[in-house]
Amino acid sequence: MPYLAGVLFLPWFLLLGTLFWLFPRQPRGSRRRAFDLATLVVAFVLSFVGMRWGYALGLADVGTGAIWKQVLATLVAYGAFLFVLTVAVPLRGWWLARG
Repeated sequence: MPYLAGVLFLPWFLLLGTLFWLFPRQPRGSRRRAFDLATLVVAFVLSFVGMRWGYALGLADVGTGAIWKQVLATLVAYGAFLFVLTVAVPLRGWWLARG
């Protein structure tokens, strides 16, 4: 069940991705759409890689229950997704302002 973390967090990732895509409402051009799409793809890919890495790493103490491998995988996936979006927000403003 290494993909359980991704399945459980997919609705939350979709919600955050939608908010990232929609706000701020202006400017809305092809450069903005391309940047947002690239950011969301990178966020989803890094989240998936982080989830697999967190699950396979096995640093979670499985002596307290098998659920902790899922918890660690979820935390890594969520952290990777938020990291990409957090870096992208100011970068998007800078990139759009210079164009």
